[in-house]
Parts: sequence; structure tokens; C-alpha cells
Amino acid sequence: MLIAAGIFAILLGVIHSILGEWLIFKKLRHNTIVPTQGGTVLAARQIRIIWASWHLVTLFGWSLGAILWTIAFASSSHVDVIAITTNVIAVIMFCSALLVLFATKGKHPGWVVLTLISVLTMLS
Repeated sequence: MLIAAGIFAILLGVIHSILGEWLIFKKLRHNTIVPTQGGTVLAARQIRIIWASWHLVTLFGWSLGAILWTIAFASSSHVDVIAITTNVIAVIMFCSALLVLFATKGKHPGWVVLTLISVLTMLS
């Protein structure tokens, strides 16, 4: 189950960055990698940090996926550390799912995948 949770976490990160670039950030950039076009609402520096934060979420998701993948193949000699780590990841993913569910009124599918990762991790 941890392998599946790890794969879902990594895939969610890939999809998150690709769709974010395609649906959001391509409209906010003009011949640059980092978007700076916030219109009258946001300054360039604010758009830059939103873009960086967006992709930080992806990196954190990949990191958690890698940790879950590694734990799936770890020896059971560190049972306490493995239990604490998987429990923390399961709770973080569940809280993240609730946040996305609440913030988007259930219209963003990310909460479903975050819940799936949480459940798979908790059941492992």
C-alpha cells in the first residue's frame, strides 16, 4: 500500500505542476520562465512567490512519495520511526485533503487523491 501511496503522491505532484503551468501560469507570463504579469491585482513579486510556492507543493509531494516508497522497502528494524513517519504523512495528507475540499467546495479533484494517499498510508 505504501508503494501505491508513494506513486500517487509523485503523480499528483507531476499533474499539479503541469496543470498549474497550463491553466494558470501561462496566462501570467510574458517571454519568461517565472510569471510576472499579475494585472492590477498582484505585483510581479507576488506572482513570483505564488509561482514558487505552487511548485514547492509539488516538490514536497515528491519528497513524501519518495519517503513512502523508501519505507515500503525498508527493513522492520526501525518500526517506531517507520510508524511515526507514516502516521505523520497520513495525517498531513488528510489535513491537506480537508483544506482543498473546504477551499474549493469539493470542486477540485485534488482532495480525492490526497485522501487516497492518506488512507493507503494509514492502512499500511
